[in-house]
Order: sequence, then structure tokens, then C-alpha cells
Amino acid sequence: MLKIIGAMAAAFAGLASGVTYAADEPLKLNEAVEIAVTAEDPAYARFDARAAAQEDRAVSDSQLPDPTLRTAIANVPTDTFAFGQEPMTQAQIGLRQEIPRGGTLRLNRYKREGEAEIERMRREATVRNVELAVRLAWFEKYYAANAQTVVEKSRSAVSELIDALAASYAQGKLTSQDVLRAELELSLLDDRLAELQQRQALAEAELSRFIGANASRPAPDQLPPLSSLRSVEEIEQRLVRHPVVRVSDAMIDVEETDIELAKQAYKPAWAIEGGYGARGADRPDFASVGVSLTIPLFTSKRQDRSLSAARKDKSAAEFDRATTLLDLRRDLVRAYADWTQLERRVSLYDDAVIKRAGETADASVSAYGGGLADFPELIRSQLAELDAELKRLELRIERAKAWARLSYLAGDDQ
Repeated sequence: MLKIIGAMAAAFAGLASGVTYAADEPLKLNEAVEIAVTAEDPAYARFDARAAAQEDRAVSDSQLPDPTLRTAIANVPTDTFAFGQEPMTQAQIGLRQEIPRGGTLRLNRYKREGEAEIERMRREATVRNVELAVRLAWFEKYYAANAQTVVEKSRSAVSELIDALAASYAQGKLTSQDVLRAELELSLLDDRLAELQQRQALAEAELSRFIGANASRPAPDQLPPLSSLRSVEEIEQRLVRHPVVRVSDAMIDVEETDIELAKQAYKPAWAIEGGYGARGADRPDFASVGVSLTIPLFTSKRQDRSLSAARKDKSAAEFDRATTLLDLRRDLVRAYADWTQLERRVSLYDDAVIKRAGETADASVSAYGGGLADFPELIRSQLAELDAELKRLELRIERAKAWARLSYLAGDDQ
């Protein structure tokens, strides 16, 4: 029943991206990334909603204020309250329309559109971060799963040695210390397996945040081919187009608009008024029209301060952008150093270390069979070969993680 439920959950998670995957099908790296970035995740939807809200505000904030309607009865005599008794008594109606300062309406629209662009860039940055997180978790899952295969193979070999030791011990050819040593190594291998199972569970828990039940699908036997990387100089040039930098660029644009809005405060605001006054007793009615404006005469404590604050906000946004670029360049230098050094170490293990460890293990078996080596030496050579295999796998995974970080910095189109 649990297997059926797991298969249904994996299929449902695949449908979120428009693709169905079998629960027992190996989880490929590109599939995990595709599921994560195409899922209907609230982490993406929140930015879409905020951008749409700012676009609505861009239209709303660029409109003229609502006109003001005024009605009144003026100059009514209080002795009789008769409408036609006095010539000044009127029933008035008026309309007033305010016109904001300078280009305030146009700039309000630009500002809201800039804030919508900030949200869109934040969405792109989130997608880029999700891609990195999924890749790192997938590589961790791959290591834990394939390392278990290596350890289980070594455990089987040690278990066979223990079976062989039992006969030798019965014949008095080995001491109890040799048997205990072999059983200790077997227990330590069991602990390694438990540790790797724990690492795999943690990696799958991280993946499940982004791809749901697909995280429990088995890892493939081989690492996928990694795309070639650009040079460090090329990646550094591309950092200015990274989504987190583009968020800063959009913020700077908004702050520039705020500066222009602050400058509009030095201009007068207008209002146009029109009115009509009706009188009784066959007297002629009155009509009136007028224009009013605010005059910014005392600017030192209001307009000057607002403009200065807007300029300082822009300067702070520019410093934020510079800090972000410095952080990205630092990450680039670290990731590229990891990539180049791990390339060398993986090549060393492929070309020399693994071969020497295998030859040493084979020589130990032959020497032990010929009585030229003791049992502890045989065990050490077997475990040294296991350690070399695990270390090579770990180095390959660390190199792949460095590739993922460089891809995060350069962009997927590299």
C-alpha cells in the first residue's frame, strides 16, 4: 500500500510540471531542475502577484485626483428664512479639480512600474537560487546513494573474510584478536552505511521541498555530463546581468524616479474651480470660475530636505549594488578555485590513486595467501581501497557542486 501511495504522489508531483515520471525511474539532474522551476510554487507566485499589484497601482497613481463637488445655500435671512427675500441669497453648486505638481502623475507611473520590475527580478533570482539548491541536493543524494553501493561491496568482502577466518581460527591458525579485528571493521562499515543513509535522507528532504515525492526516486548510477564552463573573466563580465544585481539596478531606477518626484515639489500645484449660484425672485443667477495654486516659498525645511533624502537613498542603493557585485565576485573566485583544484585531484585519483590502491589490495591478498603478510595488513589494504573509492566519489561530487555554483553565477545559457 505504501508503495502504491508513493507512486501516486510521485506521479502527481510530475503532473505539476506537465510531465509524468514513474516512481521507480531514476531521478536525473535535469529532470529534478525542470520539476522544481516549473512547479506551481508559492515562492514564485508571490512575486507575480506583487508585480501585478504594482502594475495596477501604476495606472491608479497616474490619474488625476477625483474632482470635488461642493453644494451650499448662502446668505439665507434668519428672520424669515425666505429664499427670495434678500438679493444675496443663493443656492450654490461648484466643482473643483486639482492638478498635481509638474510631472508627478507620469513619475508616479514610472515608479510603480519600476517596483513591478523589482518583483519580477526577485522572481528570477528565486528561480536561480532554486536551481542551485536542487542541484546541490541532487549531487548530495547521488553521493550518498552510490557511496552506499561501494561500502556494501566492501562489507561483503570483509564478511567473506570473517567466514574464512572462522575456519582458520578453529584450526588454531589465527588468534582471537584477528577475528575481533575483522568483526570490528565490519561494525564500522555498518556505521558508515548508517551515516550514508542519513545523508541520503537529508538530501531527499531538501529535494522534497522543491520536487515533492520525486525526491524519493532512486539516484542514477552515473553522473550526468557537465556542460563546459566559461572562463572566469567571461563569467565575471556576466555578473552584472545576474538577477540579484538586476534587482539592485531596478531599485536604483526607482530611487532615481524618487529624486525626480522630489524635484516636482518645487513646482506649484494647480486647482481649477467653477461654480454656479441660483437666486430667487427673478434675480439673475451668478456664475464663477477661478484658479488656485500652491506656491513653494519656504523650501529649506521641506523640499530641500526631501530632495536630499531621495539622493541619499539612491546613493545607498548604489552601494547595495556594489556590495552585491563584490559578494558575487568573491563567490566566483572561490567556486572557480574549487573547480580547477578539484579537476586536478579527480584526475590524480583516476590516473594513479585508485590504480595503486587496487594493486596494493591485490598484493596484500597474494602476500597473505603466501604467508608473507599478516591479517591486519590484509584488512588495512582492503579498507584503504574502499577509502580511495569513496574519496574519488566525494571529489567528483565536490567538483560537480563547484560546477553548479559557477552555473548559478554565469546563468544556464552558458
